Amino acid sequence: MVVMDWEAFAERMATMARDLLAQESVEATLDRISACAVDIVEGCDAAGILVLRGNRVESLAPTEGLVVRSDRLQERLREGPCFDAARRRERVFRIRDFTEPEERWPDFVSEARHLGIGSMMGFLLYTEQENLGALNLYSRRPAVFTKASETAGWLLASHAAVAFSSARTADQLQQAIQTRHTIGEAMGILMERLKITEDDAFALIRRVSQERNVKLRDIARQVCESGGIDD
Repeated sequence: MVVMDWEAFAERMATMARDLLAQESVEATLDRISACAVDIVEGCDAAGILVLRGNRVESLAPTEGLVVRSDRLQERLREGPCFDAARRRERVFRIRDFTEPEERWPDFVSEARHLGIGSMMGFLLYTEQENLGALNLYSRRPAVFTKASETAGWLLASHAAVAFSSARTADQLQQAIQTRHTIGEAMGILMERLKITEDDAFALIRRVSQERNVKLRDIARQVCESGGIDD
């Protein structure tokens, strides 16, 4: 029986939390979350994040192809622990041994066994404001995840959800700032070229955006690149 060194684990979690918050983009944050799962959770061979877009599954930051194949299988069957974690807001799911019958997800377990999965866990990534998806942990060995593994995974998921949400907020803020800058630059170009006011320049960009059903920032970017409104 392996005894968890909780003091060492706490230090690793603290280091991981600082590392996650230091990432410069959403993609980098997600990649670090998956990598940390493999590094920190005992028995974890692969990890990734499953996000539901309506009825479609999106695989984010998979550490290897096994994760994507499992996500696609859950999407096709509409069942599986991580699929349910993201959809039903259950905190933790675990399949102990893929060589044994599974009442909750019989079709998924039967087919996933042939992918080389021995055991797996799913943890909901969420904050009080939003559901972000599910963190999926895989092992090629059956019955490898213990209660300690589940506790470690849940703590990782809790830190990861905060880091993920913070990264998305920062990314959205940066995009908003960039969009505002691009629109301002486009307005200046139109004001100079067409000899119109600031209000008229913005109204022109907005009207073209609506007529063409193209986002305002994309019209502004076209103006910046071409020097005017393309016909």
